[in-house]
Amino acid sequence: MYVLIGYFIIISIVGFILMGIDKKRSQKGQWRVPEIRFWTIGLLGGGIGLYMGMKTYHHKTKHKTFTIGMPVVILINLLCYGYAVYVLK
Repeated sequence: MYVLIGYFIIISIVGFILMGIDKKRSQKGQWRVPEIRFWTIGLLGGGIGLYMGMKTYHHKTKHKTFTIGMPVVILINLLCYGYAVYVLK
């Protein structure tokens, strides 16, 4: 159970940091993080970290796919967390 919690915390931190890196690169006109990477991290359990990164860095907040899609990903994450906790009891 603790391994699962640790995994979700780490993947969320990765998502948060990745959002910050992409924001900095966009400001400098550098190579950007592909959007598919954000969605992959989100669907692997990092939705909360990505959403927190969006709000903290004010990044991807004008993209409807992110402002609507990321809360949906978070809901999917929460359902998966709940199911995993239920199964691992």
